[in-house]
Amino acid sequence: MGTKKTAGARKSAGAEAEHGISRRGLLIGAAVTAVGTAALAREKLEHAWWRLPGVEKPRKPGELDYARAQWTAASPANWRRADRPADYAIDRVVIHVTQGSFRGAVKVFQNPAHGAAAHYVVRKDGHVTQMIRELDVAFHAGNKSYNERSVGIEHEGFVDRPQDFTAAMYEASARLSAAICGRYGIPVDRTHIIGHVEVPGTDHTDPGPHWDWDRYIELVRAAGPR
Repeated sequence: MGTKKTAGARKSAGAEAEHGISRRGLLIGAAVTAVGTAALAREKLEHAWWRLPGVEKPRKPGELDYARAQWTAASPANWRRADRPADYAIDRVVIHVTQGSFRGAVKVFQNPAHGAAAHYVVRKDGHVTQMIRELDVAFHAGNKSYNERSVGIEHEGFVDRPQDFTAAMYEASARLSAAICGRYGIPVDRTHIIGHVEVPGTDHTDPGPHWDWDRYIELVRAAGPR
């Protein structure tokens, strides 16, 4: 603390300081607000330019990004419309495990109250269902930035049951991941193909300790273009 002043001096200095800080505060605050508003507007424009008439890529109901998949639409409440990779670059594949059955995962992704869904669900027998277009941002990773930059693949089963991760599932999922990586130029490695547990800020543990990453990455590489 500084030295004390007389009451009159304190009042005069305090009033001057109060008015001075107030004026400076208003000017600085206005400048910060203007810069922040401009930055926000620029970001929104960069990520929404495609909404202008005639700009958005044509869409057809039930259209697939992966030819081997079957289409079953997730609730629109569990994803948001985008135009990736034109507005958000895609550089990750995120591997999930449903902690339940394939049918249960599809059902909850169709439920608007659930608040989350992945782009794809892979069944134990290798069947692949696409529920959200890769163009769009699925709420699957629990992290906004990772949602915007990734494609999410769910796998039927439980993290503590290695028998749930069948050969058919690994192979089908690897072919799907290879197709995604090829489409967007994503390197096939553990930096760019990650588990849900590796997403910053997540409280999930999937795909768990029994997911064979070495096997999976090898299969993805083998399924990719020669």
